[in-house]
Amino acid sequence: MSIKTIYGIFDDEEILLKSVREIRSNNINIKEVYTPFPVHGLDKELGLKETRMAITAFIYGCIGITFAGLMIFNIMIIDWPMNIGGKPNFTFYHNVPSFVPVMFECTVLFAAHLMSLTYLFRNKLYPGSSTTSPDPRTTDDKFLVEVLCNKEKSSIVKLLKKSNVSEINEKDES
Repeated sequence: MSIKTIYGIFDDEEILLKSVREIRSNNINIKEVYTPFPVHGLDKELGLKETRMAITAFIYGCIGITFAGLMIFNIMIIDWPMNIGGKPNFTFYHNVPSFVPVMFECTVLFAAHLMSLTYLFRNKLYPGSSTTSPDPRTTDDKFLVEVLCNKEKSSIVKLLKKSNVSEINEKDES
């Protein structure tokens, strides 16, 4: 049994949102939507779960502040203790106010860089990855809805035509 993939190409994001809402209301499963820029509200219309990237940002920030604390303790207390402004140089907690800027910057540095890397690897956008976009125009100005169908092809095509689609393409997936 061959599975057909139907691609509906749109020119406007508002028409795309209405079409996705209509397709999902008819209990048709949308495989993927390709857009040239983020479309507000599309994730809600597709029924996607909220991202857990905020949790990873917190974890990466904790790693950054821990690294900064250990680095400062090793440099300023153990390795090269210095008397700066008459502050005691043999305890970490007496000098914490002067270490706060460095610890804050390391927290931000680790969270930002590790979040960027996590995003790129999670979405398979790392160097050397190949594109999976079915139409190269989706990186320029077109919006594409990818729908898998095995039986109700004509109803999906009718639904797409009714929603003011600019172009409909098909592909056989065996």
